[in-house]
Amino acid sequence: MPYIDLRLSRTPTTEQAARLAEGITDAMAQLMGKRRAVTAVHIASDDKRADASLWTIAAVPVTQPTAYLDVKITQGTNTPEEKAALIARLDRLLRDTLGELAEASYILIHEVSADAWGYAGRTQAARKLEASQ
Repeated sequence: MPYIDLRLSRTPTTEQAARLAEGITDAMAQLMGKRRAVTAVHIASDDKRADASLWTIAAVPVTQPTAYLDVKITQGTNTPEEKAALIARLDRLLRDTLGELAEASYILIHEVSADAWGYAGRTQAARKLEASQ
């Protein structure tokens, strides 16, 4: 049940947003073994919410595309190698879709305790317990 939040310094085209959503979902399914049906991807750009000049690197407004991709997964469900492969693939997807990114573009994987998150009103811990019975 991953949740992925992608923040961009510029608004992607409709085609770029679709390519990113599909590529991220594919990577989560293929590399991390996550179910597509519960993989949520949210894409937002700063220039829709506020002046893009508010996104800075070294205290200077960005002049090239910049991204921050935040992935949330259940703790302990993936190996370090799987996470490294995901980061490499998502970085490649971002660059192939958006062009050369600022070096200070980041991908972060948060591992959340199974008892601290869930969907459809049930925690991941409760789902795991039910599956083992």
